[in-house]
Amino acid sequence: MVSILTRVFGTEHLELAEDVVQQTFLDAIHVWKLKGVPDNPSAWLFRVAKNKAIDSIRRNKYAVRFDFSDSERQLLNSEYTLAPAMDNLWKEELIKDDLLKMMFTCCHPDITQENQITLILKTLCVFTTSEIAKAFLTAEDTVSKRLYRTKEFFREHKIELVLPPPAALKERVNAVLNAIYLLFNEGYNSTQSEQLIRKDLMDEAIMLCRLVIENQYTRLPEAFALMALMCFHSARSEGRLTTEGEIILLPQQDRSKWDAKRIALGNAYMNEAAFGEEISPYHIEAAIAYEHCAAKSFEQTNWQRILQLYEWLCQLAYSPIATLNKAVAVWQVHGPQQAMDILQQLSSEKTIQSYYLYHSLLGELHVQLGQKDQARQSFEKALQLTKSEVEKKMLKSKIGKDLPAD
Repeated sequence: MVSILTRVFGTEHLELAEDVVQQTFLDAIHVWKLKGVPDNPSAWLFRVAKNKAIDSIRRNKYAVRFDFSDSERQLLNSEYTLAPAMDNLWKEELIKDDLLKMMFTCCHPDITQENQITLILKTLCVFTTSEIAKAFLTAEDTVSKRLYRTKEFFREHKIELVLPPPAALKERVNAVLNAIYLLFNEGYNSTQSEQLIRKDLMDEAIMLCRLVIENQYTRLPEAFALMALMCFHSARSEGRLTTEGEIILLPQQDRSKWDAKRIALGNAYMNEAAFGEEISPYHIEAAIAYEHCAAKSFEQTNWQRILQLYEWLCQLAYSPIATLNKAVAVWQVHGPQQAMDILQQLSSEKTIQSYYLYHSLLGELHVQLGQKDQARQSFEKALQLTKSEVEKKMLKSKIGKDLPAD
């Protein structure tokens, strides 16, 4: 809805578009609680948002300068043509097109990539400030400042909501795909919800990526590779939790519960991603995810191949998270001490210190090395850093199981 409302109001009034969406959802919570969920919730939300947009234009006609000079929105200037003109802007066939345009508009080249991704997550993916901060391993105050500066840029420059020329798409697509992947990751392993796995967010990410690969100008190899990666990861969803909602770690997962059709779909997207001469990080991550999906058991996993892929990934696009994951592969191939050496090298990275999985893995390696006191400290640090009750329960179980009281 934000993308449609931004086309209505203009990018300079992005906050107004967000306010209308927020008020629409608040109305839904109130009305649906009293009257029940309508047969077509999406149609209800769109109708209410459209009516609120009309009310906003009428109410702010003299207080806010709406620029309706373009041919598409000229009729919004007149009270007689306002309602039918608004209906035309909300046609179903235009909605996906608006969403794609909004993603690429958020990735304007005069905005830093971090600010581009932050804006997409906030406006299109409806992330909270804390969720964005978690995705970037940064402070909420930093995220708020990024959002303010970016919205100021749109207010000042009145950027048009259009797809950039084909030649300019390549430089923007990386930020779009990065935001989609961050959305997927929040669904795959949520720390802001009582549910560890949020299939709604994963499905949303896959839908956004599908918009990218269905457009003739944006169907790039890295987009297909990201689709493959998300298919491989989402295929394991049914095997990751018990019926009570507790975490099942990879070695104990029942692989018969993995979605074979989704894995096959991932393979098909990987084949689609094979054109061109460049290899993106998504190609490598998808190849790693495929190795896990292809293994008949944890013991039969080709860890040597996975380690090679992680080494390649760290050379191509270094990040503390990629190095952390590489340490897991090193553990499986070379043992806990070499993996511990990698984590100790990572300890100087400020961002990784606030990442609970770093301390959780550190605890696992201390257990393997017989260092119980250090293991307990690491698990307790991880407990402080995660907001997920499911993850807290798992960490407490590790402390009770692997580190019983003397």
